[in-house]
Amino acid sequence: MKKAYIHGYDHRENRRLHDQASTLAELLHSDTAYPPGSLVLEAGCGVGAQTVSLARNSPSALITSVDISAASVVGAEGKVKAAGLTNVQFQQADIFHLPFGPDAFDHIFVCFVLEHLSAPVEALITLKKHLKPGGTITVIEGDHGSVFFHPDSEAAHQAILCQVELQRRAGGNAMIGRALYPLLHDAGYCSIHVSPRMVYVDAGKPALVEGFTKKTFTAMVEGVREAAIKAGIAEQDVFEQGIRDLYRTAEPDGVFCYTFFKAVGNK
Repeated sequence: MKKAYIHGYDHRENRRLHDQASTLAELLHSDTAYPPGSLVLEAGCGVGAQTVSLARNSPSALITSVDISAASVVGAEGKVKAAGLTNVQFQQADIFHLPFGPDAFDHIFVCFVLEHLSAPVEALITLKKHLKPGGTITVIEGDHGSVFFHPDSEAAHQAILCQVELQRRAGGNAMIGRALYPLLHDAGYCSIHVSPRMVYVDAGKPALVEGFTKKTFTAMVEGVREAAIKAGIAEQDVFEQGIRDLYRTAEPDGVFCYTFFKAVGNK
């Protein structure tokens, strides 16, 4: 698997991922729950930011969470243990070379993973081999092309495009959310249903202002500052203005919108 996780693995990024997960848990995960006794594979668990919600929503399912990064697996295991959850087991593994047999799982869950892969259809086909006939796959991705805000700012759009371009150069796709239906279709899944999940933030939603506009999205874009400037994608003064303008949308008269896409398909 080509590694395209451009955000890095430092403490700041771990904190951002957990802020994102806690802020968006209801929006993204409230309608995902698996029956008692279900065997569930979480492919690409990262630092466990989504694993806690997944495990809490299905306390009687047995979840196997894997990630290619050994350090992330250790972090995820600690996060789940701290939450008092006991229905998750962890393993380091590459989703293109999973150590499981065919038809091993009733359900598969993939969140914020495909955007980092150069071959997302191949990944979905590989995962399908480990899914029982009639089983489901749930995929969640964002789409950086869905961003709009007030006050509008060309510099802010340019800063966002820096992150999009860096991810493209690394082999990923920060706008993959809109493509979930064709990706799952091309991988051979059936009964595919995709639902957009818009995050709308204004001053009347202070938890989202802090948790999403500031600590999730703007923090993510801000995190590519050094790489974007070094790569010559943006001038430093333009990038810095863009970050200031993104934070400006978190002021009392500001508005910020972003759309995630959630897809469910069957084998």
